[in-house]
Amino acid sequence: MPMIRLTAPTGALTEEGRAGIQRDLAALLLRWEGAPDTAFFRAQAWSHLIELPEGAQTTAEDDAPRFLVDVTVPQGALSERRKAGLVEDATRAVLKAAGLSPDEALRVWVLIHEQPDGTWGAGGSVIRYADLVALASQSKQEQADA
Repeated sequence: MPMIRLTAPTGALTEEGRAGIQRDLAALLLRWEGAPDTAFFRAQAWSHLIELPEGAQTTAEDDAPRFLVDVTVPQGALSERRKAGLVEDATRAVLKAAGLSPDEALRVWVLIHEQPDGTWGAGGSVIRYADLVALASQSKQEQADA
């Protein structure tokens, strides 16, 4: 199942942005992954916000806030087109949450980590990508039938 983690300096997000960014990023990830919009799949899209203490993030140039979005998905879940769309949308969402303009896009890095099949477990069992695809197909069919 997908997981997305935003690392940002404390205070770098607006109050409104901080309140919504985790759900926004999780929803973007599910959409780009092509998962059905069901309570089950939404509950499995984990989103973490890690706020770094003051002074814990810098560059060789300045101390302006930078943002790291780490995305973990099963290998094969995202095509090149879907990866590009996810990177673009996640960058836009983080900039909005921080109150920054699109000109600041280089402050946001998105790293996509593809988890090899058989190396992801949940509920005490190894989760295979083929099982997730079958479950998603079944959910989409049930939505269509409803």
